[in-house]
Amino acid sequence: MRKFFLLFVLICMASVASADVISQWRGPNRDGIYPGEKLLKQWPKKGPKLLWRADGLGIGFSSPAVTPDRVYVTSLIGSEGWLFAFDHSGALQWKVNYGPEWDKGHKGTRTTPAVVDDKIYLISGVGVITCLDAKGKLLWTVDMKEKFGAVVLHWGIAESPLVDGDKIYCTPGGPGALVAALNRHTGAVVWTTKSNGETSGYCSPRLITHNNKKILATMTERSVVAIDPKTGVLLWRQPHVTKYDINPNTPLYKDGLVYTFSGYGTGSQMFKIAADCKSAKIIWANDTPDNQMAGAVLIDGYIYSSGHNNRGWACLDWKTGGLQWRSRDHGGKGPIIYSDGMLYIYSEKGDVVLARPNPKKFEPVSAFKLRDGSGTHWAHPVIRDGRLYIRHGDVLMVYDIAAK
Repeated sequence: MRKFFLLFVLICMASVASADVISQWRGPNRDGIYPGEKLLKQWPKKGPKLLWRADGLGIGFSSPAVTPDRVYVTSLIGSEGWLFAFDHSGALQWKVNYGPEWDKGHKGTRTTPAVVDDKIYLISGVGVITCLDAKGKLLWTVDMKEKFGAVVLHWGIAESPLVDGDKIYCTPGGPGALVAALNRHTGAVVWTTKSNGETSGYCSPRLITHNNKKILATMTERSVVAIDPKTGVLLWRQPHVTKYDINPNTPLYKDGLVYTFSGYGTGSQMFKIAADCKSAKIIWANDTPDNQMAGAVLIDGYIYSSGHNNRGWACLDWKTGGLQWRSRDHGGKGPIIYSDGMLYIYSEKGDVVLARPNPKKFEPVSAFKLRDGSGTHWAHPVIRDGRLYIRHGDVLMVYDIAAK
């Protein structure tokens, strides 16, 4: 009986520790790649079929969170943040106010919700972490300003939450904590990383595994940092300085290498992590592409991204940093993701482009112009179950891109 009870406890502990992350910022691994899809390799001339659209969402640059039965979108209406929940026919199921949102420079929501098991997590532009259940009921909140002395940045907090097991990670960047881990069920503080005097850098963190050890990697005001996600201990820090202390892009990782990139002419840096995970050294740098906040993808040894001051879609060799090509076709700047062998590009000029990843040239296959919605084309697209989700201001559009 005692052995049975011990086994039962271990099973329960394992089930709690292995939280099911259903949807989060830039795909399952936060690297812009959406696996397991079977998609069209070419679109009709006017673009793929529009399945449904949701209007009147208010102001926002956040991506939707897509689950098997819901689509969640955050928006600013007036000075308040709202979370909308739609079913997969586009019918609104509910909407809930989650408190004040960012209504200053480039006002609108930044946070892409993380949906884990039956809970929804988001971080407002004014630094409040919110947890709701699947019906929109508020479960808990933590104000990073009050708890950690977090500094609300010039353009607002732009972090999308990261959940791992029972923990949710955030980057207060205040005197009380550079980074913090909270219990995702209660909001209680699990650990904090001692402040190094820097604020956060608009970045959404990610977890990587190097030599069988997990590392929490993110960008702060002037650095790329690596933290032990079990203890909050700072493993290493390397400088990554931009003109305005803006480092929004989630780092990429593969085979011991961490790629960091920012706009304003700063460009790209590659770091090699030591075998013991306690240090890293720079192995190459390139001022092109200097990606402002549009992300990048790593495909077959090449990085595909876009520039800011050095405008243009660009391809870099992962190992050497060598620029393979640059193109300003279709605007040359904007979010980029990848699925089923193709690049999906959303230009700041409103072009939606399907392209082949080709290290020799920019190779667009199909494109259409997005004319609905309002404001800047900044929201990163999402792909799930043969559908392409694009948010432009107060409108969310859902396209059928499944292979027939």
